[in-house]
Amino acid sequence: MPLLRLVEKFLRETGMPRTRFGRLSARDPRLVDDLRRGREPREALRNRIEHFMNIYRQEQA
Repeated sequence: MPLLRLVEKFLRETGMPRTRFGRLSARDPRLVDDLRRGREPREALRNRIEHFMNIYRQEQA
C-alpha cells in the first residue's frame, strides 16, 4: 500500500495533526504535506514512519 495512504489512514484513526505526526515520526513537520505533493521517501525513512505508526497503535491499545 502506498505510504501516503497509510499515513492518511493513521491520521484519521488517531486524530493526530499532520505536523505533529511529521515531527514525531521523522523529525519533519512538513512530511505529510511533502508526501501529498508527491515526495517519495527512501526505504529507511519509510521504515521509520511505519515503525512509528505501529508502536503508537500498540501503546494506544
